[in-house]
Amino acid sequence: MSIPIENLRRDLRTRLESDKQMSGAWAIVPLLPVIVGIVVFVVVFAAIFSAIGSVGPSGMTATGTSALGAALVGSIFLLYFLYFVVLILVGILIFKLVSRRNTHFNRQILLQEDLISMAKEIAAKKGVDVSILLNNMERNVREARLEETEKNATLYALLYGLVWLYTAYFLMKDFFKHERREDLFINDMLRTFNALGVPINFPYRNPPIPDRSFALYFVLTLITGSIFGVYWVYVLVTDPNNHFRQQMLIEDTIMAQLSGTPSPPPIPSLSPS
Repeated sequence: MSIPIENLRRDLRTRLESDKQMSGAWAIVPLLPVIVGIVVFVVVFAAIFSAIGSVGPSGMTATGTSALGAALVGSIFLLYFLYFVVLILVGILIFKLVSRRNTHFNRQILLQEDLISMAKEIAAKKGVDVSILLNNMERNVREARLEETEKNATLYALLYGLVWLYTAYFLMKDFFKHERREDLFINDMLRTFNALGVPINFPYRNPPIPDRSFALYFVLTLITGSIFGVYWVYVLVTDPNNHFRQQMLIEDTIMAQLSGTPSPPPIPSLSPS
């Protein structure tokens, strides 16, 4: 069995951990502070109206005053508790988004390196010079290593609100650039294997990740009082989801066609003259 083929199989198996799908329900997180505020507001006013309703001819009784005070104190504790829960959810969301970015990018670099090794093995067996095409593929991987550096998911999760905007920014831009770079690598890979007599055919991405404007999304979120933030988080979740699904189809197609390629016969050595 070819070592590059076995490495490719391992790369595909690890995507179950690296390319995790996330639920679009996470999009509700930006509205949670608003929901918490409404809940506490309703509780406080319910307590106030209840106290007003208990006022008799001689004014509010001591029991009514105590009940009102207890309701207000309880509302404050409820407010802090619910916001604490919201912060935890925001931290979990950030951790999951950044973590799967890291694991996917790292896996893709390994996958691309193994595809290059596969191309080199076939080129060596067939005696075909594809050095320029291989150089283009290797250059792409080097650029990915430089630009797709790992982000500390735990640190970003702990800082949550302080770095949320920057987190949203690099998640939008990194996946867009990653997919464009990946498409360039795939084009070079197709040309390389085609030159080696191993044509690979698969459907192109539809739709690709769009180049979303961070400034526009930020302004719309401010104007709408975080309502647009629901859509913002939704695309931060679903853009990678779609990318992973299409990437899975591409990888499975490549694997099936490379695995079905018979090993080329070795180049006959020239007999000494």
